[in-house]
Amino acid sequence: MKNITNIQKFSIHDGDGIRTTVFFKGCPLRCEWCHNPETQRYEREMQFDREKCTGCGTCAKVCPNHAITMVDGKPVLDKEACILCGKCENFCPAGIREIIGREYTVKDLVKELMKDQMFYEESGGGVTLSGGEVMAMDPEYIAAIAKELKHQDVTLTIDTCGYVPYERFEAILPYVDTFLYDVKVMDPKLHRKYMGVDNKLILDNLIRLAGDGARIYIRIPTVREVNGNEDNMKETIAFLKEHDIHPAQVNLLPYHDTGSGKYQKLDMEYKGTNLHAPEKEEMEAFVQLFINAGFQNTKIGG
Repeated sequence: MKNITNIQKFSIHDGDGIRTTVFFKGCPLRCEWCHNPETQRYEREMQFDREKCTGCGTCAKVCPNHAITMVDGKPVLDKEACILCGKCENFCPAGIREIIGREYTVKDLVKELMKDQMFYEESGGGVTLSGGEVMAMDPEYIAAIAKELKHQDVTLTIDTCGYVPYERFEAILPYVDTFLYDVKVMDPKLHRKYMGVDNKLILDNLIRLAGDGARIYIRIPTVREVNGNEDNMKETIAFLKEHDIHPAQVNLLPYHDTGSGKYQKLDMEYKGTNLHAPEKEEMEAFVQLFINAGFQNTKIGG
């Protein structure tokens, strides 16, 4: 499992400095507000913008497996028959079909990442491995990338939800400079409701990671209906203090729905329509709670 959906250049929100962020495909969580739904499934898949389809039928004509048929003037895909050969993507006159997910060898990926070495050096940046969930990928593959970047003296950041066996963190800990670690909501029932799993493993891994000396940024995607309230923030603070966790930074990330338009292209339902970001004043109050508790490097965004 090592499909990649995107290699984003000149990223400034996924760690320190200017970074190149690699988005891996596949995640064990199902966050209702996920803004990268194309990274949820592990396998490659076809993305298709139905709203822009003219119904010309070219995709059905060129499909060698007859996986596309025209129904009421619109193409319908039989996913079982589709082998993702790419012909419909290549021949679509409107350019509205795209196969999501591409495999890279370690050598090819590192070669691509090293193209931006000058920007890393000038800005104090580096490479961020994200997702989906990068730690759910083939551990040997991820470890090989981490080792090679370390050899090239490129700083590595891992963006993670934490829902993997801790042994995977142990294996790459010597090669990682910073972990961007999501703490979405403290209540395990709410976590299961909105993320699909409870948070015990995530919190246990955070305790162990901090105990092993990792540099950690705590990231809290902040949603009014889920965790955007004073009680949850105080509970998060209490957890960090109880377990002697000293993050290098705390980032409160206001909810946004900029990825909601991707769902229909993937035959998926967006479940975050009734979710909202807290008001600016509320976010600033949450930041102050962390600062008052001794977490001085807390900010909105990041």
